[in-house]
Amino acid sequence: MKKVMVVDDSAPVRQQVGLALREAGFDVVEAFDGQDGAEKLVANPTIAVVICDVNMPRMNGIEFLAAAKGKCPVLMLTTEGQAELMAQAKSLGAKGWIIKPFKGPLLVAAVQKLAGA
Repeated sequence: MKKVMVVDDSAPVRQQVGLALREAGFDVVEAFDGQDGAEKLVANPTIAVVICDVNMPRMNGIEFLAAAKGKCPVLMLTTEGQAELMAQAKSLGAKGWIIKPFKGPLLVAAVQKLAGA
């Protein structure tokens, strides 16, 4: 079972994303901000994909991407749609950008592709 980490400061978003992924057969790790996510990424080397918000306290999604240093594919899930933010995320290794609110099947399909599941 592939492990996916959801990094978002919104508990309802983590729950919604986690539910969609668990129903698709993924093991889900939750992190409440980028700092928590960075620590859990180090502690869980088997994480196959990260889904990460942009706007979070302590460490935002862009800072998380820099900290993750390409350890695994990262898919950004955010309300933000500015081209400059998307370009910055891509330059730091983000593999995709999904705007909230998201459609569960599309998110799952993107994660499956990135995880090789």
